[in-house]
Amino acid sequence: MKLDAVGLAVMNNRLSAIAEEMGVVLGQTAFSPNIKERRDYSCALFDGRGELIAQAAHIPVHLGSTPLSVRAAIDRIDLRPRDIAAVNDPFAGGTHLPDLTLVTPIFIPGQKHPFAFAANRAHHADIGGMAPGSMALATEIYQEGFRLPPVKIVTEGKPARDVMELFLANTRVPTEREGDLRAQIAALNVGRDRLLTLVDSIGRKPVIDAMDALKDYADRLMRATLAKIPPGIYRAEDFLDDDGFGTGPIRLRVAIELRGGRARVDFTGSAAQVRGSVNANYAITLSAAFYVMKCLAAEAVPPNEGLMRPIRVIAPPGTIVNALPPCAVAGGNVETSQRIVDVLFRALAKALPDRIPAASSGSMSNLTTGGYDRFRDRHFSYYETVAGGAGAAPGHPGAAGIHTHMTNTLNTPIEALEAYYPMRITEYRIRRGSGGRGQFRGGDGLIREIECLVDSSVSLLTDRRKLAPWGLAGGGDGHPGNNSMIRDHRRTKLASKCNFAAQAGDRIRIETPGGGGWGRARG
Repeated sequence: MKLDAVGLAVMNNRLSAIAEEMGVVLGQTAFSPNIKERRDYSCALFDGRGELIAQAAHIPVHLGSTPLSVRAAIDRIDLRPRDIAAVNDPFAGGTHLPDLTLVTPIFIPGQKHPFAFAANRAHHADIGGMAPGSMALATEIYQEGFRLPPVKIVTEGKPARDVMELFLANTRVPTEREGDLRAQIAALNVGRDRLLTLVDSIGRKPVIDAMDALKDYADRLMRATLAKIPPGIYRAEDFLDDDGFGTGPIRLRVAIELRGGRARVDFTGSAAQVRGSVNANYAITLSAAFYVMKCLAAEAVPPNEGLMRPIRVIAPPGTIVNALPPCAVAGGNVETSQRIVDVLFRALAKALPDRIPAASSGSMSNLTTGGYDRFRDRHFSYYETVAGGAGAAPGHPGAAGIHTHMTNTLNTPIEALEAYYPMRITEYRIRRGSGGRGQFRGGDGLIREIECLVDSSVSLLTDRRKLAPWGLAGGGDGHPGNNSMIRDHRRTKLASKCNFAAQAGDRIRIETPGGGGWGRARG
């Protein structure tokens, strides 16, 4: 196989197609609406060294973190043919506990060592902990759910029943969890089989050569992208509203040094880790940095290990961007990851003022709820992120009601939600006028109001409820979001991060932030 430009493009698409097919299998065979409908998962392929070679276009926050989970599994477990390892430990490459990563080695018959690995990561809507949904306002990781270091969950093609039973015993909805887990296993099997078919068709060495060449190509593209940015050190800071326990605003500070086709991203000066769950681990910070740098490229950079080579990320241990155990981290994955993106773009706007967009909504606006469904005679646990407004950019306005940056999921369709859960959607619409003013307006957020049909435990993990998404180049800020509960026709404002008990008939209303505007408004 000749690895010219055409050959590289063909191999990149063939490997990416395998990861995409894994995602189709996972989404189509999953049990829960969170995976089947919201598509809260990612699939990827890795070479024999555990380096990322292809990832489907799924969740950006998984780009830089899944490789750390894969390497943790490789380092700690002797993986044999048809074995599958599972890990969700945020301090072993994971993001937060609901995100369960599965890893399987891929062996060529007759070989002693795997030549590749397949992995996927899916958000399980309940993995134990102090509240349904495992996304409660917690103060330590032990309250957030079942923490799984790298262990074998499948051995030689057979489920490890002891590990499986331990996992299922620590969730409120074991049937749903087992269905989603088996979907992840099925997706890995497809990835393994498709990659082996590719090896059978063109040979082992051409596939390995292509993997190495694609990483080198991504490296060259990323270096060329960075070399085009004016050299210098670009600084910025941004803030999270609070941690839910009285600490806030919480500073994130960055200095990006660009020189010679390389980037040094230094978060020194960011706030210390906090009591609440908005602490981000190092894997999340890596993911956010790589995502932002990838966005700068004029052409598509293959999302593999080569992309990461020219970028060095410094995040002091014990800070909000590199938290240490046993701190709570559920909100770090979904909220702080977005603020890391914001602060990076804010710094880069000083280098590339005609390319960088204003701040988007900056919050995944997480809602988790659960309890006993008396209509269906079963326990339930529901998780959703609610979209917001995208920031406007030079030349065009921001989109309304869209997931941005580190999330790439969908909202649960009303029909699926009401068919599966004891809930009713009473309002769902664009939050008109919430985007920032400017030459190009920021995108509007959403209003999503959900009525609880049974008594429920509810948790909210949101941000940008106090500090607005910022505009750029004279554009106005987007409107902050707002959370409230309506009981007996009386509306009560809710904190951005809280746990509470809802009664049957209560309505939870989430108004998400709009994006910032770009450029001064005319007239």
